[in-house]
Amino acid sequence: MNQHTVKAYGDELNQITAEVARMGGLAEAQVADAIDSVARRDIALARAVVERDLKLDALHRDIEKKAIRLIALRQPVASDLRRTLGAMKIATDLERTGDLAKNIAKRALILAEGEPMQPLTRSIERMGRLVSTRLRDVLDAYTASELDRAVAVWQTDDEVDEHYNALFRELLTYMMGDPRTIGACTHLLFMAKNLERIGDHATNIAETVHYEITGDDIVGERPRAQPTAEDSDPTPNLSTPHLPTH
Repeated sequence: MNQHTVKAYGDELNQITAEVARMGGLAEAQVADAIDSVARRDIALARAVVERDLKLDALHRDIEKKAIRLIALRQPVASDLRRTLGAMKIATDLERTGDLAKNIAKRALILAEGEPMQPLTRSIERMGRLVSTRLRDVLDAYTASELDRAVAVWQTDDEVDEHYNALFRELLTYMMGDPRTIGACTHLLFMAKNLERIGDHATNIAETVHYEITGDDIVGERPRAQPTAEDSDPTPNLSTPHLPTH
């Protein structure tokens, strides 16, 4: 490649990385605002989260198009190829994270019309803060190419599971104690499951960052808390695919 071609190639790759970082910031804000809308019973904020999801969808499509174009025209290899494919995978995780935040906001709209469930919404808020922190840390690791920080997020995957299991038991106790709470508790249970899945997407991103930097998968099984009965239904495997290193 001549100097002009090399610079243009580098600029394209940097632009894709920057757009993924921007998308990450928007996804992080979506999760935080969805949790705030639950905690504050804020109907306007919940509606805003639902409406903003379209922006994440558009960014996802744009990143995919640019990455595919770069692969077709530049034929990147080794670390550049891992970086390009990693950007596409992270963008997909972020798009799904946005969908889950939107789902939480939609249920917040329903709960805002009923009786306050403050002890339980505080539990949702605590779990939400934990998930938001993990998402922020792994996105910072991606932006700064910090391997240790990404691995730290991966190693604490079970913390979100533990919060989910505790909240699951708490919600069951409320429903058994007062059947009138079943409707609201069901919405809160779905919120908790959405947060648990956002935590899984943060772990996916950590695995992608590790592979992008090292060319190797993280060795070992993901740390997992003991599952609840509700978790017997299997979820799709979103682990990092093997990407070429040469």
